[in-house]
Amino acid sequence: MSIFKRGRIYWYKFMWKGEMVRESTRQTNQNTARQIEEAHRSSLAKGEVGIRDRKVVPILKDFCIERVEPWAKSTFEHASPKTWLWYGFGIDSLKKSRTLVNLKLNEIGPELVAEYASERQRDGLQISSVNSCLRALRRVLRLAVEGGVLEV
Repeated sequence: MSIFKRGRIYWYKFMWKGEMVRESTRQTNQNTARQIEEAHRSSLAKGEVGIRDRKVVPILKDFCIERVEPWAKSTFEHASPKTWLWYGFGIDSLKKSRTLVNLKLNEIGPELVAEYASERQRDGLQISSVNSCLRALRRVLRLAVEGGVLEV
């Protein structure tokens, strides 16, 4: 039995057939959390549920085209056109990037973000424009988390 607390909420973690199972109980009571963990273990043992399949994570370019651009257009194109121009510039620079364009969203880490920033500087952009591109990337990744495409 391995429950632990993150903030006010209890989580559990255990190994099952060589895979780590780590989930939130969404409970603040330790005893209830322990019961939820036991129920999950027993359902795995009975074969009622398998290890949960992970969602397919899209490529950055596809995610920008299919999810971010329509969201930004519908939200900002008429209400605040300058914001739409900012998003358009940021999304276009992400789609043209040689470093990030063909990577899955969960593969993008700090090293690749730094490489992307240096790529933008090599392309002749000013520091403020590079920072704008990085803000756009950060917003795309946050939208992926909010949409359930990525885990934090």
